[in-house]
Amino acid sequence: MNVPHALFRCGFPYVKTLGMRRVTSGALDATPGPDNLVYVLVRADAGIGGSCVRVLNWEDDDLGTLGSTGNGDGNFQWPTKLILDQDQNLIISDEALNRITVMGKDGSFISKWGEYGCDKGQINHPSSIALDQHENILVVDSFNHRIQKFTKGGDYITHWGEYGSGEGQLNFPWGIATREDGHVFVADWRNNRIQEFTADGEFVRQFGSSPDDISGLNRPAGLAVDEDGDVYVADRNNHRVAIFDAQGRYVQQILGDSQLMGMARQYVRTNPVVLRLREMSRLDDQKHFRFPVSVTIAKGLLWVADYGSHRVQVYKKDSERLEPHELEAPRNSPKLVIN
Repeated sequence: MNVPHALFRCGFPYVKTLGMRRVTSGALDATPGPDNLVYVLVRADAGIGGSCVRVLNWEDDDLGTLGSTGNGDGNFQWPTKLILDQDQNLIISDEALNRITVMGKDGSFISKWGEYGCDKGQINHPSSIALDQHENILVVDSFNHRIQKFTKGGDYITHWGEYGSGEGQLNFPWGIATREDGHVFVADWRNNRIQEFTADGEFVRQFGSSPDDISGLNRPAGLAVDEDGDVYVADRNNHRVAIFDAQGRYVQQILGDSQLMGMARQYVRTNPVVLRLREMSRLDDQKHFRFPVSVTIAKGLLWVADYGSHRVQVYKKDSERLEPHELEAPRNSPKLVIN
């Protein structure tokens, strides 16, 4: 993997917001698809609209839904993660049904697989999923405290992890992401840390577990890794996205900077009651994340499922790669002061 020697980090500007309550209620995940589409995974526990994939476009138009609540083909109960494969098929994990569903980009049902249990190849509350270099599917087998690898057709390959708090052990893991070199990053939910493994499941390092420091995590959920090796964590109970570099060093946090746009703006503008309430409200906190649960790096942007506010916030990284001759050697106690 071509990880840069260092980065000149200039900022992480907000780009836009998509969705709103009643359309993307309980937004669990979001990822851009082909033809200017954006797929937003929503879950029935938000109380409105049921579990489905809501389809939007970049202009924030509501284009309808794929799938519905139920237990049949193409149905969901408690979906958690949505990814796209090379053919632009949608692959969705479902914690309640203990299965993985594959759908075409038009919502047509393709296949499903998964068997409840704790033996090899069986799963218990699969939360996040990710594709490895060979398009095998890594499944966070949350209630079995392990990571399992399957073919795209659902055939078992291998697994690693067990219950505990030691190196390589897991306690109700949630999120997962892969890096170009095959390394796997896991959000260890109950242990409030991120663990890095090789492609074969060997422990490399852990980070984010300092409870009294700004780098400390509180119920980390979704994960993403970009081309620079930076790791993005949906730090759910800290209401932020925490960013770490390729060595696990904390870099910065994004707290949310949402504006009222698209369908939400139109709804408020045409509803006198809501318009009056907004006119009377303090707006400072409304731009911030509330219980973000997933992060996705796609098409050069960071997509954040802002679960508690029923929307998707989009950001763009602004940085430049640096060569060794362009900056001084590392210092033992770095401190930056700008007057």
